[in-house]
Amino acid sequence: MITSGFPPPAEAAALDAARQALADIIERYCTEDGPVATPVPGLSLFRASSTSTPICAVYRSVLAVAVQGSKRLVLADEQFQYDSRHYLITSVDLPVMGQITEATPDKPYLCAVFDMDAHKIAELASTLQLAPPSPGNGQLGLGVSALTLPVMDALLRLARLLDAPRDIPVLAPLHERELLYRLLTGEQGLRLRAIAAADSQSHRTARAVAWIKENFDQPLSIEALADAANMSKSTLHQHFKALTAMSPLQYQKQIRLQEARKLMLLESLDAASVARRVGYESPSQFSREYRRLFGAPPLRDVARMR
Repeated sequence: MITSGFPPPAEAAALDAARQALADIIERYCTEDGPVATPVPGLSLFRASSTSTPICAVYRSVLAVAVQGSKRLVLADEQFQYDSRHYLITSVDLPVMGQITEATPDKPYLCAVFDMDAHKIAELASTLQLAPPSPGNGQLGLGVSALTLPVMDALLRLARLLDAPRDIPVLAPLHERELLYRLLTGEQGLRLRAIAAADSQSHRTARAVAWIKENFDQPLSIEALADAANMSKSTLHQHFKALTAMSPLQYQKQIRLQEARKLMLLESLDAASVARRVGYESPSQFSREYRRLFGAPPLRDVARMR
């Protein structure tokens, strides 16, 4: 699931230099393992000194660039690997299984993550008069491409603002717009334009995805969801599966179970209470589905994570 290709030597050297410059910034601001929010809107940094076991998470609409080390993501039955030569794009919120596969104390996994604003993407796509995707062109909401110098340079300019905080209010919006421009006109541009196009099937499906994520604890009516998205039930199911690699009910289940795990870890709630909080009527069904996803019953799983 990775595109390959080798840039010309001069571009490759410039890309290596930019990659190292961003790695240096991440190491300076991430003095310990874990995520670090930054004063640059939308930009966060991450460091890990060792590989990890598979971890469930919900990826927002982001650009992720790992300048050192590598990570594997599993979405439903599909696997994606990204490393220092590739970047990852997600265009909608997706429940995935992530695993850092290359990291050591001497060469930790270093990653910059930028949250993308769908409204800004749509506005820029309109300004550029980019052709919308064809109606039947359903695309998965996650993709990996070879890292290019224009994308790397734009991201590096954003990160360098950390060393010039007074410049952030003025220059961050300009560098963000440049970064979105590079992504929209690059290999993953069609994926982003499909979500941004106001009347596209992907845009309508993304609204359905957002509704489920925000109302995961409520009973799910496919008919009502299809009506809200202005789509037939069969069309919604087809495009939902194309965008997320799962059905609406499977997506809701993933979101519910990940939220349940978070609640048990953060609030020390028992399994039956959490099951009700996330929308399950049957605690036994909750426990079965939880074990199927995480490999252990709720209490045992939470105990081993603490």
